[in-house]
Amino acid sequence: MKHVIFGGDGFVGRHLAQRLVADGEEVVVADIARSDLAHYARSTHLTVDVTDAAAVGAVPIAPGDMIYNLSAKMLSPLQVRAKRREFFYPVNYDGTKHIMEAMGRAGADRLVHFTTDMIYGHTVTTPMTEDHPVAPLGEYGQSKLDTEHLAAEWRERGMRISLFRPRLIIGPGRLGILEKLFKLIDANLPVPMIGSGKNPYQFISVFDCAEAARLAWKADVPNEAYNLGSLNPPPVRKLLGDLVRHAGSKSILLPTPGFAVKRTLDLLDWMNRPLMDPEQYLIADEECVLDVSKGRRDLGWVPQYRDEDMLIAAYSEYRAKKEGRPVPSGAFAQPAE
Repeated sequence: MKHVIFGGDGFVGRHLAQRLVADGEEVVVADIARSDLAHYARSTHLTVDVTDAAAVGAVPIAPGDMIYNLSAKMLSPLQVRAKRREFFYPVNYDGTKHIMEAMGRAGADRLVHFTTDMIYGHTVTTPMTEDHPVAPLGEYGQSKLDTEHLAAEWRERGMRISLFRPRLIIGPGRLGILEKLFKLIDANLPVPMIGSGKNPYQFISVFDCAEAARLAWKADVPNEAYNLGSLNPPPVRKLLGDLVRHAGSKSILLPTPGFAVKRTLDLLDWMNRPLMDPEQYLIADEECVLDVSKGRRDLGWVPQYRDEDMLIAAYSEYRAKKEGRPVPSGAFAQPAE
């Protein structure tokens, strides 16, 4: 039995691959990219574009293999409205379809697949459990929800599929929208918040995501969906305030009227000059907190990293790169006590 990780050179995939290799497992990484990663000395890399059905079909998948789909297009870099569907769907939906079809032909029946919490859309009940209503606010969330519909179809054919719905994943090597925040703080400029900042903001560590995928395999891939988020996320105001103090910045936190800001961002989006994706700003002042207790009950998965520590570690990485210094060793790798 081998582990085949589509998107295994990417953000979550490389940490999952590293962990499995360290455990002595046979690992095949199928990804369009190949980075200089130490664990490739003990694993196999295949150059595979998931949008190419023939390329996916050529991956050596056998009955009994464990398959993971971590390939995805994310909300960064920001896309204008007209280009969002063509940006997200070829990888997020078509790529997933190609992987499931290849598994079906090969007789492989166990898949871990990552979608997103953005399938939920606006908050209806809080905290959000996995049976929260789904109503995506844009093409990214919709592309991921459509893959969950694919999963339902393949489950009816006997495939075991564990679905993971993470909050914003944070960890070494990915800053995304956080870079804009860090630049404001470095420049001692006001940091605007959409709304009062009293609502919590929840991250999830890349390391916790990789461990969830590994534990799903260990649990024989339950046919279930699981939220992935931190425990006890702090209010936005505290989260940002702690970062400003850590940075020694003179930035002030600036509450704004959420409704007016959202309408302004809507207008900019309509004019094809977006500052944020609607899927981000439309819920920015809502109580978007995922209940992650199901993962603990079924998989024994408990998130190890705190939001405050993850954000400060990301800022430390940003500063180190900006100043041409090595990223502090272990900055992201220390779980909360």
